[in-house]
Amino acid sequence: MKATKAMTLRLPADKAKELEAVAEIDQVPVAEAVRVAIDAHIEARRHDKEFRSRLRQSLKEHKDVLDRLAR
Repeated sequence: MKATKAMTLRLPADKAKELEAVAEIDQVPVAEAVRVAIDAHIEARRHDKEFRSRLRQSLKEHKDVLDRLAR
């Protein structure tokens, strides 16, 4: 079984009601609807060229810091 992490999500009341309605119509728990949405968001980011460029820059910057700390 995969490790999991409990998280808290705060939404405006109207957005929470919309999410509950979508989950009910899809006949899934709200948590599953959120997981599906997160998976879709992450997958979309993986295919976004601008995001990938920023990601590479962030990796480079963090590598530099980690390399300095390891000395």
